[in-house]
Amino acid sequence: MSKKIVIIGGVAGGASTAARLRRMDEALEIIMFEKGEYISFANCGLPYYIGETIKERSQLILQSVEGMSRKFNLDIRNLTEVIAINREEKTVTATDLRTGKVYKESYNELVLSPGATPIKPGIEGMDECSNIFTLRNIPDTDNIKHYIDVMKPQTAVVIGGGFIGLEMAENLHALGIEVTLIEAGNQVMAPLDIEMVSIVHSHLIEKGIRLILEDGVKAFENKGKKVVLQSGKSIETDFILLSIGVKPESRLAKEAGLEVSERGSILVNDYLQTSDEHIYALGDAIAVKDFVSEEKTMIPLAWPANRQGRIVANNICGRQEKYKGTLGSSVAKVFDYTVATTGNNEKTLKRLGRSYKAIHIHPSAHAGYYPGAFPIAYKLLFDPQTGKILGAQGVGIEGVEKRIDILATALKGELTIYDLQDVEVCYAPPYNSAKDPVNMLGYYAANIIEGLVEVAQWYEVDGVVGEENVILDVREEFELATGKIDGALNIPLGQLRDKLGTLSKDKTYYVMCQVGQRGYVASRLLKEQGYKCKNIDGGLKTYSYVKRAKSDIEQQETKLRMQQNMEQVERGENRSEYELDTCGLQCPGPISKVYEQLEKMKAGEVLKVNASDPGFAKDIEAWCETTHNALLGVNFDKKRKAFTATIKKGAEQGEEKQKASMAVQKNGATLVVFSGDLDKAIAAFIIATGAAATGKEVTLFFTFWGLNILKKKDKPKVEKDFMETMFDKMLPSHTGQLGLSHMNMGGMGPKMIKQIMQKHGVDDLDTMIENACRMGVKLVACAMSMELMGIKKEEFIDGVEIGGVATYLGAADNSELNLFI
Repeated sequence: MSKKIVIIGGVAGGASTAARLRRMDEALEIIMFEKGEYISFANCGLPYYIGETIKERSQLILQSVEGMSRKFNLDIRNLTEVIAINREEKTVTATDLRTGKVYKESYNELVLSPGATPIKPGIEGMDECSNIFTLRNIPDTDNIKHYIDVMKPQTAVVIGGGFIGLEMAENLHALGIEVTLIEAGNQVMAPLDIEMVSIVHSHLIEKGIRLILEDGVKAFENKGKKVVLQSGKSIETDFILLSIGVKPESRLAKEAGLEVSERGSILVNDYLQTSDEHIYALGDAIAVKDFVSEEKTMIPLAWPANRQGRIVANNICGRQEKYKGTLGSSVAKVFDYTVATTGNNEKTLKRLGRSYKAIHIHPSAHAGYYPGAFPIAYKLLFDPQTGKILGAQGVGIEGVEKRIDILATALKGELTIYDLQDVEVCYAPPYNSAKDPVNMLGYYAANIIEGLVEVAQWYEVDGVVGEENVILDVREEFELATGKIDGALNIPLGQLRDKLGTLSKDKTYYVMCQVGQRGYVASRLLKEQGYKCKNIDGGLKTYSYVKRAKSDIEQQETKLRMQQNMEQVERGENRSEYELDTCGLQCPGPISKVYEQLEKMKAGEVLKVNASDPGFAKDIEAWCETTHNALLGVNFDKKRKAFTATIKKGAEQGEEKQKASMAVQKNGATLVVFSGDLDKAIAAFIIATGAAATGKEVTLFFTFWGLNILKKKDKPKVEKDFMETMFDKMLPSHTGQLGLSHMNMGGMGPKMIKQIMQKHGVDDLDTMIENACRMGVKLVACAMSMELMGIKKEEFIDGVEIGGVATYLGAADNSELNLFI
């Protein structure tokens, strides 16, 4: 007599079990109960159908009841709920939800695949809301889609920053809905560590999502039109999605006396049997073994459910196969970014007290010389004694998940970081680099285990600087403009060998570069020469992710307004009626053209401007503020290699407004520094620092010969054409070579004046410049003069801005003092 197998629940786990059972044994009687209408659907695709990326609802239905029944000879009873398991008599009690009929069905082996249900906390006012939804199945999807189509919400609140919450935030945003994302924890996407998820935080804000962290929902008011937070803040909204997680649907198992975990997950052994050997369980309802930590945990993902379905079927058919555990490998699309992870994160390893090391790298998705090589942030966690891989995370635009897939395979195959060095992947410039990021992770981790380098983590940086510790920044001086750490000592890597004598062997040097690679080279040099050092893992880039995200969150209202302006332009609102191409024109050409065009336009009309001048982005911001026109946004078009600004012409000012504007008290000082003479440069900075000391906002605008004052002494070698090279040879290289306007005497005059200044305790010019910068004096180099004289930005001292006439005029407009030197 054939065995009867009863399966409770369809979708990934139950449907996979049924299909595999039939392939293994044609004689089995297989009955599947599903209380919903659909037995197999793409629940991971639901947000994308709501956001209209997936156009047809039918594409979400993977198997119909009729089709699967016929194909696999199954007895599928949908819209039928199993309400009890009678273990002693080996029956289940079921209710036909269409007719109300209650009956019993016997089994030889029972499979539980009930899944999980969304968590719905008892929040005050929730029962009175008609605009709160959860998303777990097709009916949920239909309800949300209908509400959006009919009610046309303008604003939405997504509560919960997990995968579904983020995917829904993106898809609601794609429908033109203004989205606020609320997460009670300090980060979204819990599987990621904070420095990695900080990239996601900044990107969400950049894309126009209002992000609220560390604040939970206290109550819903006005039938869901207002969300009140624990902090006391309130948010007006038209639509609410509750996405704070799921809990296992284990009521049947509990009532049947099966063992469950503290969280309510059904406990199973390695063969996926419950505490009753004739009852198997799988999918979101069970407590699975974490492959890395071997802890019992809940990981509600599609791959484990499908894999477990096959194993359950094999075991029922006598094959005795163990489930090895779950890594939790996952990937998500968050606007332009792909976010992927596998294994344990650092938070989990710390909680478990596990010994580990972390490394960060920032490789390109493929060969850097092939167009479109976007950087990727990777993090690898490994055992420092054995080299065993413990987990990995990746965030980037492309090429992210294929490396995490390799690392997940290596993890399941119990490979070590040494094996990663031997991973042989496909290579061609459009797809990869000769050394794949996976290889790079292996090399880096091996260097640490073998004692070639000692690393410090990003979260140790802020507490480093002191009497015994020094942060040694080995980047080039011009790179400091991208960010730096207060108190760090800057010695570029190329100069480090020659300056070792200036370092102390009594101190520990924390070496830092942009991403960690040059820091490793510097650390090896220092270690070989007997210095104590640690390389700051991941460089300034990893450290900056967290700092930048915190700043973005604090300043997100300003960023959101700019983003909303740009979205209005893209949607056709504030659409540009006029377009102006100023590419090829140098300052003040682009600004002049903008002025001429706006003069012909009416108030409220929008102009789109393209410019190739690097100073244009800053100039147009200053110009719009001065002229009371609205700058809707500025971005860089990679394809056109041009800066694009969108400007809305402001309303004409009335007489009263003009008078009010003129009455504003001016408290600034502006100096145009045309001369490159030493004495005039000294005079300029004496006046500037004096004005700054009185509280004035001071701007020095350097043009033509005055640009030589801004050159640094150890300027890098930059590429120049023949005429630029000739100019370079004829012009002073730095402040030490500036001559006097009178009594230069072949260089004797400058030497004499410097000696006199020293004798009388007057700072030299370089010190004056440093003091001025420290006091907030703004140094602006004229972009047009730089172009004509062949001077590059890289030759300038740190902190110099590039601008044009509009930048100067914007500063002069608010100045009561304006000088030409």
